[in-house]
Amino acid sequence: MARFIIFIFMSFFGYASLYAQRSEPQPNIIILFVDDMGYGDIGAYNEDSKIPTPHIDGLAEEGIRFMDAHAPGALCHPSRYGLLTGRYPFRTDTSVWPDEPVIEEGRMTIGSVLQKEGYRTAMVGKWHLGFDESQATDRASDSGQGANTRAAYREYDVDLPLPGGPVDRGFDTFFGIRASTDIPPYFYIRDDRVVNPPTDSVEDNFSGGIWTDIQGAFWREGGIAPDLELIDVTPRFTDEAIKVIEEHSNERSSDPLMLYLAYPSPHTPWLPVEEFVGVSGAGMYGDFMAMVDAEVGKVLEALDRTGMSDETLVIFTSDNGPVWYDKDTEKFGHDSVGGLRGMKGDAYEGGHRMPFIVRWPGVVEPGSVTNQTISFTDMLATFADITGTDLPENAGEDSFSILPVLTGSQPETEAIRPPVVVTVGRGMRSIQDRTWKLIDGLGSGGFTSPAYIEPGPGDPEGQLYNLEEDLAETNNLWFDHPEEVDRLLKLLNEYDQSDRSRP
Repeated sequence: MARFIIFIFMSFFGYASLYAQRSEPQPNIIILFVDDMGYGDIGAYNEDSKIPTPHIDGLAEEGIRFMDAHAPGALCHPSRYGLLTGRYPFRTDTSVWPDEPVIEEGRMTIGSVLQKEGYRTAMVGKWHLGFDESQATDRASDSGQGANTRAAYREYDVDLPLPGGPVDRGFDTFFGIRASTDIPPYFYIRDDRVVNPPTDSVEDNFSGGIWTDIQGAFWREGGIAPDLELIDVTPRFTDEAIKVIEEHSNERSSDPLMLYLAYPSPHTPWLPVEEFVGVSGAGMYGDFMAMVDAEVGKVLEALDRTGMSDETLVIFTSDNGPVWYDKDTEKFGHDSVGGLRGMKGDAYEGGHRMPFIVRWPGVVEPGSVTNQTISFTDMLATFADITGTDLPENAGEDSFSILPVLTGSQPETEAIRPPVVVTVGRGMRSIQDRTWKLIDGLGSGGFTSPAYIEPGPGDPEGQLYNLEEDLAETNNLWFDHPEEVDRLLKLLNEYDQSDRSRP
C-alpha cells in the first residue's frame, strides 16, 4: 500500500490527475520545519558552507530543490501563520500571540483540511501562534517592556486547558512549547494541557565575546518547568516525532498520517550537545546546525526502519533567515545567507528566501531543481489538491497549488503563481516574481541597519531590484523602471482591496 509522507512544501494540481490515475491511497504527509536557518547553511544550496549537513543534502539529492521559495513573513510567527493558513500574515494581527490565538476559530489550516479527509494529524514542536492564556496569571508587572515580559513568569493550572492551540486548529495531537526556547515561560504542552508548570526560574543568559546579545547561548529570564532543560528540547522533539511515526506504523491503520515537526532550532539559544561541539567551521551556530541535521537524520531513519520511506513525500524548509552578521561571515568564512543580502526580519532576500526541498519517490525527479517563485502559503492549496478537496472562498486566500512543479508538468518558463508577498517589520512588505522585486519602503525593515530610512526630497519611496541581474540587491532601480513599480504597487493594492490574491 503505497503511501506518501510529506515533509512540508509541496503542491497539488499536477498530482491530482496523476494521483487519480495511480488509484492509490492518500499520501502520508510530514513537514520538517526548522527555525532561523540561512539559505547558505546547507551544502545543497552552498558548496562553500562550513557546516556539515549530510542528511538534508541527501534529501536534495533524492528530491527537488526550490531555489526561489519564500517565507510569507521574515519572523517566526508571521511565517508560521502563512504556512498553516495559506493566508498572508499582513491580513491579521500576529502580534497578539503572547496572550491569545493568532488563528481564529474555524479558519481552515493544513491540519484541518487533511483532518477532514481522514488523516491522522499530529504536531510536534514550536507553536508560536498563541493560546487563550486567560487562565494564566501574570506574576510580573509590565514595566513598559511588553507582552513577552508580562508572560515571562505566568502561573498555569495543569487542570485547565490552553485553548486555541494546535488541537483546536486541525491537529489531533500536539506535544511542544508555546514559543521559542529563548522566550519564557518555558514548559511542555501535551495536546491542550500544561505538562508541568513553570514553577522554577532561570536568569538571562548571554554568550558574550564575539557574539551579539541575541546570538549564542542566549535566553531570557523567566519561569521554567522543573522537567525542562533547554539543551534537551530539540532531541526531545525528535523522540516525540519518531514515536508518532512508529505508533502509526504499528497500528497499520488505513488512515494516512500528517506530521508537522517544527523544530525550535537552530534559533537561539545555540546549544549543541557535546558530540557536536567543534564539528563545523561556523562556531556555536554551525555546530548547532550540524546537530539539527543529525536530528533530521534520525527522523528519516525512523521512516526507513518502519518501511515508510519509499511511500513518503518529504518537505524540508526553515521559517526565516538566520541571525548572522557581516562580522560573523568575515570571522568564520561562512556566509549563512549564501550571497544574499540581509538576515532574519529583513525585506531583503536573506530574511525570507529559504531552502525548500521536497522528496517524493516515484513522483519527484531525484536531483531536480526549479526556479519557480513560491510561498509557504501554497501548502494549503497543495494539500487540498492532493486530496481532491476544493478550497472554500474563505480559506487559503493566498494559496496556489505547486503540484505541477513537483510532478514535472509545469513549464519552467511559466509562473506557477502570481508574485509573492512577504511581511516584515515597521509595516513594510515586499512583493516579487522571479525577475522583479519591490519593497514598499527604504531600509531593511528588520534586523539589518538601517531598518528604516525616511525618504528625503527627490528620494525614491521604496526599492526595486532586478533579481535576475542583481540577486544581492545592490542597485535600486525605482526611478529606472516606473512601469514595474506601478505594476507591483497596483498588485499590492489589489491584494489589499480584495483581501486575497487567489482568484
